Amino acid sequence: MYNVNEKGFYGEFGGAFIPEMLKPNVDELRENYLKISESEDFQREFHQLLKDYVGRPTPLYFSKRLSEKYQTQIYLKREDLCHTGAHKVNNTIGQILLAQKLGKKRIIAETGAGQHGVATATVCALMGMPCVIYMGAIDIKRQAPNVARMKMLGAKVVAAESGSKTLKDATNEAIRDWINNPEDTHYIIGSVVGPHPFPDMVARFQSVISKEVMKQLKEQSHKSKPDYVLACVGGGSNAAGIYYDFLEDTEVGIIAVEAAGKGVSTGESAATSQLGRQGIIHGSKTLLMQNADGQITEPYSISAGLDYPGIGPMHAHLYASKRAEFISVTDDDAMQAGWELSQLEGIIPAIETAHAFAVFKERKFEPDDVVVINLSGRGDKDLNTYMEYFNL
Repeated sequence: MYNVNEKGFYGEFGGAFIPEMLKPNVDELRENYLKISESEDFQREFHQLLKDYVGRPTPLYFSKRLSEKYQTQIYLKREDLCHTGAHKVNNTIGQILLAQKLGKKRIIAETGAGQHGVATATVCALMGMPCVIYMGAIDIKRQAPNVARMKMLGAKVVAAESGSKTLKDATNEAIRDWINNPEDTHYIIGSVVGPHPFPDMVARFQSVISKEVMKQLKEQSHKSKPDYVLACVGGGSNAAGIYYDFLEDTEVGIIAVEAAGKGVSTGESAATSQLGRQGIIHGSKTLLMQNADGQITEPYSISAGLDYPGIGPMHAHLYASKRAEFISVTDDDAMQAGWELSQLEGIIPAIETAHAFAVFKERKFEPDDVVVINLSGRGDKDLNTYMEYFNL
């Protein structure tokens, strides 16, 4: 009911709305991704790299001081401890193995906060494949440490100078590249967006997160499953990863946290569930921020990874079907939540991730509720933004 169907749709969202020139690339992926990724050889290589290279399983950590403050049982899934500092590498490992099996010789990717770019550059260095990363010119400035990491890992970083010069525009440039280089190039999309099969493929690679949570919670808690799983949502790959194995279990509440920016009604926001209508972006039918004429409106968030004008079709379906509860969090509340987590638990989160922690100011939980938050990335890349905001 909440997973993708055979036509690539989540309810009424999803599909592959693509130009004719992209059809061969997308068809090749659609026809082969399950057969390859579910094979015994692929699974063995994928999980070996996740264990020995990425450092999985990541810990499920009981957040004692945060739990005491908010009077509920808060567990953190520590994706910030993955190699490269975020969950993104789970997907790039899977996709580069898939690209190799398909005989591709060159990798392209888009990135907003830079974590997906770093994770892509990392696996390309690991496998000896050339790599081009498209990134909005504004994001290049505000995520300078990640740009330096990508270059050090051997990637070519190309600035997207059009539009808002952020993630949407970087994605447009990457798609143009893919159209022009269909034979030898694989496009590693970093989130659960784009034409089918990308949303399903990325969700499957990220589902290692929810699979580990199920096992770890049984070992650490009096409950066999969480009462709630919670994550920030831009495109939504970290959220898809922690929701995946709980989608059909309606006893587990799903909470998605979006970036309200300066406020949902200010005109400077990225709260797609509140502001979006059905539309098509980057080859997928989903909820999309747009004006009365159907032109995409520019999103805004202090977080480079959440200022995307749409959400993945899985999340659009979770919202429309009311399977998930969507909460919007402002820049200020997210920054304060990041500060609080740093002070209470000694963990500096990525600003994207900090949005998820702001939920406890918005919503109350019962004392015996087990709430698992996907701590999707660490805050090293955002230190300049934190320093400016808090005058450090």
